[in-house]
Amino acid sequence: MKILLLAGEESGLIYAKRLKALWEGHEVRGYGDYGFKTADLAVMGFAAVVKRLPYFIGVKRTMERAIDEWRPDVLCTIDYPGLNLKLAAYAKSRGVRTVHVVCPQVWAWKAGRIPKIEAALDRLCCFFPFEPDLFKPGFAEFVGHPLAESFGERTVRHAIEGEPPRVALLPGSRIGEIARILPVMLKALDLLPQVHVSIPAANETALSAIKSAIVASGRKEDAFLTVSLGGARDILLSSDAAVVASGTATLEAALARCPTVLVYKVDAFLAWFARRVIKGVKHIGLANIIWEKSGGEGVEPMPELLQEDFTPAKVAEALRGRLWDPECRARTIAALESVADRLGTGKSSILRISAAVLGGK
Repeated sequence: MKILLLAGEESGLIYAKRLKALWEGHEVRGYGDYGFKTADLAVMGFAAVVKRLPYFIGVKRTMERAIDEWRPDVLCTIDYPGLNLKLAAYAKSRGVRTVHVVCPQVWAWKAGRIPKIEAALDRLCCFFPFEPDLFKPGFAEFVGHPLAESFGERTVRHAIEGEPPRVALLPGSRIGEIARILPVMLKALDLLPQVHVSIPAANETALSAIKSAIVASGRKEDAFLTVSLGGARDILLSSDAAVVASGTATLEAALARCPTVLVYKVDAFLAWFARRVIKGVKHIGLANIIWEKSGGEGVEPMPELLQEDFTPAKVAEALRGRLWDPECRARTIAALESVADRLGTGKSSILRISAAVLGGK
């Protein structure tokens, strides 16, 4: 079987490599076989895309020619919906079966895209349990979230008596995020009793930005404040609580069953725009959205401190409850357990995706 496997971002590339390992007997091609690098494809933001529009038009035309000339039996696209779904629609119009992995966030905004998604694809593999119900029966399948499998079951850490609790700070991976978010996180620590703080950096650029923010705050790395390159998962697993910038890292914190305060701040215009277009959910954190869409009751998994609510005092207050209030801590961990349970299926998500690609409908 000839499989065209297209992943345009690093996260999707991880899933693509795992799928390729299962397909040794098949011929598999991807963006890289046509001269395109993931780093060049992963452009964030409307302005950045517009600036490189000729490049992306070239990518689209090249891949359309590949579909026409190579004639794959199936096209499997992973996330990266802006381009991948257009290529899927083209492939399907040429008689190629199409499978897409990672449901576009139609539950948050642009629900009007659903008919176009259904028209472009033969099969949709979803990572969140509430997503298949948004589409026509039999079209979408909940395969489980790969992150849930990698975490598995977890015994919640209990602080050692007499030792300061451990707190993880994850301020994001981009320089702008770190500059806006980390100083507030650090100021919140001044309002708490002494804690051990660990800050994992997503990459070298983030590491440099984090170290600069620490120096600017008047602090220094020592036995109670450590910075590392990578290791976010292990740090979350070994922490009593965390403060995490909105993003996939909040889902990792939930799967680590680490009581977490979700924070975020953007410029005023972007915040206004987001409030105008995001209508389908009350929360921005993935753990909270899963909890909300699954009919969760009681305390939400993570308090969300956004924009003007993201202050040192409010972060410190939320951390106090999750570190030193046994009842609050227990309720929070129970909610996180509920979210983690909903993300698994008991079967390998990669195997289920592979079956959808190889076996058709």
